[in-house]
Amino acid sequence: MSDIATRTSNAEVRHRAYSVGTGQNVREELEASEETPLMGANNMLHRKTLWDRFKDRFANPPLPPHKLRMAGQMVYESLDYELTESEVEMAERRKLTNGDHTRTSIYRWIVLLFVGILTAVVAAMIDIGIRALAQIKFDFLGKSINDCIQNDCLHQSFLYWWGINLGLVCIAACLVCFFAPIAQGSGIPEVKCYLNGIKMPEVVRLKTLMVKAIGVMFAVCGGMSVGKEGPMIHSGAVVAAGLSQGKSTSLKFLNTPFLKRFRNDLEKRDFVSGGAAAGVSAAFGAPIGGVLFSLEEGASFWNQSLTWRIFFCSMVATFTLNILLSGLNEHTWGALSNPGLINFGKFEDMPYSYVELPIYIGMGIIGGFLGALFNYINELLTIFRNKYIVVSPWLKLLEVFAICTVSVCCAFLLIFFSGDCLPLGSDPESSSPLQFFCKEHQYSAMGALMFNTPEDSIKNLFHAEGDSYKTGTLAIFAAVYWFLACITYGLAIPSGLFVPCILTGASWGRLLGTLLQIWFPNSVWVDPGKYALIGAAAMLGGVVRMTISLTVIIIEATGNVTYGLPIMLAVIFAKWTGDYFNEGLYDIHIELKHIPLLPWDPPAVAANTLSAYDFMSKDLLCIQIITKAGDLYDMLTSSPHNAFPVISWEEHTETVGDGLATLRGMVLRSQLIALLRQRGFGPRNGNRVMAKVLSVEEFGVFYPRWPKIDTVVLSEEDREQWVDIRPYMNPSPYHVLETGSLSRIFQLFRTMGLRHLVVTNLNRQLVGMITRKDIANITNDMKKEDFFSANIGCNVKYTLPDSKVIHAPIFTTED
Repeated sequence: MSDIATRTSNAEVRHRAYSVGTGQNVREELEASEETPLMGANNMLHRKTLWDRFKDRFANPPLPPHKLRMAGQMVYESLDYELTESEVEMAERRKLTNGDHTRTSIYRWIVLLFVGILTAVVAAMIDIGIRALAQIKFDFLGKSINDCIQNDCLHQSFLYWWGINLGLVCIAACLVCFFAPIAQGSGIPEVKCYLNGIKMPEVVRLKTLMVKAIGVMFAVCGGMSVGKEGPMIHSGAVVAAGLSQGKSTSLKFLNTPFLKRFRNDLEKRDFVSGGAAAGVSAAFGAPIGGVLFSLEEGASFWNQSLTWRIFFCSMVATFTLNILLSGLNEHTWGALSNPGLINFGKFEDMPYSYVELPIYIGMGIIGGFLGALFNYINELLTIFRNKYIVVSPWLKLLEVFAICTVSVCCAFLLIFFSGDCLPLGSDPESSSPLQFFCKEHQYSAMGALMFNTPEDSIKNLFHAEGDSYKTGTLAIFAAVYWFLACITYGLAIPSGLFVPCILTGASWGRLLGTLLQIWFPNSVWVDPGKYALIGAAAMLGGVVRMTISLTVIIIEATGNVTYGLPIMLAVIFAKWTGDYFNEGLYDIHIELKHIPLLPWDPPAVAANTLSAYDFMSKDLLCIQIITKAGDLYDMLTSSPHNAFPVISWEEHTETVGDGLATLRGMVLRSQLIALLRQRGFGPRNGNRVMAKVLSVEEFGVFYPRWPKIDTVVLSEEDREQWVDIRPYMNPSPYHVLETGSLSRIFQLFRTMGLRHLVVTNLNRQLVGMITRKDIANITNDMKKEDFFSANIGCNVKYTLPDSKVIHAPIFTTED
């Protein structure tokens, strides 16, 4: 292989790192393409010298390490949480009076009131739909199975069971595969990314809500190991995003002008935080847990007023759902006996002793280990799916059919071979008891677990009498359901993770409690239901790695603060144990999707060893304060960038210099396209452009579906017109010196919700740009030396819209 061929091959790989969003490991491909020191047939004659290798390194420098992971991230853009201070926007804000600000605050509370109400309505519809479908299904199958026991035709009942489940799951899968792929899964990772500042395609669309709500009903009734509680969080977020904007692209007739003040990413983020909290509150009847969930898992920005508004929204959701379910299910309007979708039942005061604290800690360790193993297997399965399954919606549909078949076979065989029988009328309760091979007036205890909705099975495990389940029944059920939940999460159906984890943990927790009851028969502190609750908390904590919010959610769902300490111990030790092996499942799926999520803290070591100069981009596409419309159009057509620094070499002139340019401001791609669409250009008269100045309202008509550049049509005459950027640019964007530490830069991005950050020297001259993808891909083991080849030359390159290129030397402020 020749040197030229090798360098060409490496260059092609680097090009794919920027241009192809396939998610392949570009680092491995680059390393595999590196030529070895021994070349050709005669290794000794073709050995490359140290000088040759050094020249090759500088002639074709490799990508800096934080760029290698960007290949799969190109499909994701960031949200603009930064409020700009352009002339037109500041002029509009200066018109606002105290009365206007008061009305805006009142509107926020009113919107959140309706967000809570509508989230509760969606939750009630999902719950009623699942109950109705499940009742029809279990009544039919129960009658068929009990009849076929007598007539020796169980194969027919099995086919009925399989066909009904397959039909129900097929509806959920088709909706996801062909209408709204973003509705797959629980939606929590997507909402978490949205609140972190990532623009997730179609994550808060109306059709996503419809597919999520309808799909989860059929998925749960189809016997899949999923829950309806997780998707409620996503549903609440969609409701909040839609209501707060007061308009919809799907319902074009809907447009409420008085809500246009909330049509920006910053306001929308706060409402989505409230909607996610309302979803948690509706799912578990836990308004405080909902607020803490949004704080712990989602929002990157928080303040006291936002806390009160979100808590209010959560309380409204809980109260409304309570009224609806109490009236519709129990016909006792106003009884308020159904605070959430999942009802753990009332826990009586069961005492616990200090000698049990080590047991709770041990259960937390077991939950953490099982959760880590769950996450590891699901991660491998997701990698396989991403490589072979997601390429076709038909393959995803086929996989759903296969897992549905496995689930039906496991449920049928477990009940068929189980000899654990209980007398009718005793705990655990079952709405459709199956006799199978039990004696007269008895039913299958395994059937009470498998032939039931997951929520009812959880309630049985929490509150059944101490000797209701045999240890063998619990052990087999826990292992099988753990396996089914592991292979089910990630399928192309709406699916919650909370209920499968709670059910799995409750089963092995009750198994431990039953064993303790056998070993300590006279101990008053042994209660299998109590250990089922602790096991559920430990398992859920081991999988999702939540701590504060999870503890409060379970305490609120049980209605008893007595178990706060045991739950807390189990959840904390489950998280510590699981974190030793891998991350939480939501974070794993975010990583596998190559989403540039910013964690709470920067990498500990690299935070104070790297500076902006090390990893900033010095190849910059810039705009002058007055630019030709045609040049602007060509630049936007050829470049995907979403922000452009506005520069000049001499104040109030457009003279192109030969040194570092002064930063005048920042302008967004969406603003430039809107300018061209609204024909905000005109002839030039000296240092001025004779064109109308667009208002904020004229820009706002496009939000949030900003037009693409190919929708702009310019004639040859239009191309020769000029655009004045000054009224629309942000003259005071966030910026740092090139000596700024990664720690400071990271906190700016994380707390202020920035999309990009300008790097300047002490003279406010532009020397670089940093995006959130740059810092999201910096790992703890990166050092200055890793970026050495990227900083060769110490020059900044300015590319202007008219294709002029200016190279200017950079001298750090330390010099």
